[in-house]
Amino acid sequence: MTKPLLPERLRPGDTIGLVSPSDPVTGKLHMEELEKGIKFLKNMGFNVEAGKNICSPDPWARAMDINEFFVNKKISAIVSTQGGDSAQHLLPYLKWDNIAENPKIFVGLSDVTVTLNAINKKTSLVVFHGSDARYCFGKYPMLEVPSPPDYGKKEFLDRFVSRKTGEIRKARQRKTVRGGKAEGRLVGGNLRCLLKLMKTDLCPDFQDAILMLEALRITEDQCAAYFSELKSFGVFNKIKGAVVGFVYSMQVEFPDEPQMEDILCEFTDMYGFPILKTNDFGHNTPNTALPIGISVSVDADEKKFAILDQCLK
Repeated sequence: MTKPLLPERLRPGDTIGLVSPSDPVTGKLHMEELEKGIKFLKNMGFNVEAGKNICSPDPWARAMDINEFFVNKKISAIVSTQGGDSAQHLLPYLKWDNIAENPKIFVGLSDVTVTLNAINKKTSLVVFHGSDARYCFGKYPMLEVPSPPDYGKKEFLDRFVSRKTGEIRKARQRKTVRGGKAEGRLVGGNLRCLLKLMKTDLCPDFQDAILMLEALRITEDQCAAYFSELKSFGVFNKIKGAVVGFVYSMQVEFPDEPQMEDILCEFTDMYGFPILKTNDFGHNTPNTALPIGISVSVDADEKKFAILDQCLK
């Protein structure tokens, strides 16, 4: 197994670069939310520089922002503006050597699951499933699900400035879905978006991994179909455990119907790995910052989730 490539930590006054690895930012409302997100980041003590092409419909142009910020010495971390459904179109234009030679914090969620797992697979750079500028911090604190005040902000600063590892702070209630303990490298993110990588050379290595999963809008039938795909690729007989995050449509709109963790448990009964349900990451909820490519532990019995290794220099 290749040794993880660690980025440098953030310091107050450092500059964060904003990029659009998936969809471009368009429309008055989204631009207003992005401005609020930029203000939020500045209020945490950082300078912010937006990529020239974050609103461009051209995937090549948006990829150039990512390439530019990895080699730009004044940019200390790169944060996504938002997710979407087009991250796969930027992958052919990313300069993997430049990324590997200039390791930096790279953060996003949702469709940026594609970018995160691809970068980690290609370069071994530890990347982070965490709050983005518009969708998370631009709506903050006007989120639809109550959590402890400032959870997302504290997790961002703890992970990227203080380099905090160990047990992950609980946002809200956790649940034991299938008991047991496991350790492994963290992979995954949004379930639907993760599947975009399955038939490519950028697919994550699931061997002995801990799989994290979440979704925005997903039905019971869609969830079952996606798990059937993962099963057909042999994912479930490779992983050591799973953590399910916040799944907005199921938990908020259909709370009495089977949930993602229930369907996962049914699909993987023969494998027996531990499954922990949390609300610490996902859509329309404050997010912790989770390092993809770093060893984590899951104790489903005690409802604990922890980062085992240092993920920043």
